[in-house]
Amino acid sequence: MEAVDQLASAGTFRVVKEPLAFLRVLEWLFAIFAFATCGGYSGGLRLSVDCANKSESDLSIDIAFAYPFRLHQVNFDAPTCEGKRREKLSLIGDFSSSAEFFVTIAVFAFLYSLAATVVYIFFQNKYRENNRGPLIDFIVTVVFSFLWLVSSSAWAKGLSDVKIATDPDEVLLLMSACKQQSNKCLPVRSPVMSSLNTSVVFGFLNFILWAGNIWFVFKETGWHSSGQRHAPDTMEKQSSSYNQGGYNQDSYGPAGGYNQPGSYGQVGDYGQSQSYGQSGPTSFANQI
Repeated sequence: MEAVDQLASAGTFRVVKEPLAFLRVLEWLFAIFAFATCGGYSGGLRLSVDCANKSESDLSIDIAFAYPFRLHQVNFDAPTCEGKRREKLSLIGDFSSSAEFFVTIAVFAFLYSLAATVVYIFFQNKYRENNRGPLIDFIVTVVFSFLWLVSSSAWAKGLSDVKIATDPDEVLLLMSACKQQSNKCLPVRSPVMSSLNTSVVFGFLNFILWAGNIWFVFKETGWHSSGQRHAPDTMEKQSSSYNQGGYNQDSYGPAGGYNQPGSYGQVGDYGQSQSYGQSGPTSFANQI
């Protein structure tokens, strides 16, 4: 407990307030919601078959199914309305690939977000001491953004197929007794898909979070830093070239060719008294 207080007092957890770590925490939470709402799902439906001969009827046929939605393995018994004989049927479809792919991406994203958050908080100096850590973080973030988009789209299509395959009206068509007009087949309860709908929403929200975090991770890489250093260096080189080339140097000042006192202000060239004001006029006056 004292170690935690020391870390908190030293401002170690202050990094969580920065966008990079804050988004990682959100990614961690949203990944939990994504795989929990999909991977933990179990539901069912109930059907009713009312035969012309009431003794052969079955008014409560329960069909349960769950993740990973291998519906072709979900079996149930239904009356044939032909004596006491019953038929064994199963649902149609296997949608485990898209569901398991979605949950797998969510689990790995959860683990990586947790590990990255720990690194940001406790090993920030090592993370930033060379460019390898930010580069790996950037590449993984881009890959997870793409995987979230693919897995969420695949699971959205898979969920749509699951809803069709578990629609009570569609399941009733599988029963031979329901093909006879003398028998009455009715859906009693439809499966509740609200948590599965939520999982798709969280899947696309995770994609938005990871895609948005690409910029903040990119800012930690050497690519962004070198780009920032390149612009000031270019400006400094340009300014130095103008200062050295003949516009702002002393060529217009004391040492140059325009303001040097030796060119226009020296006494020996234009202002010396012996040139115009001494020997010539004095000798002429004496002769007079």
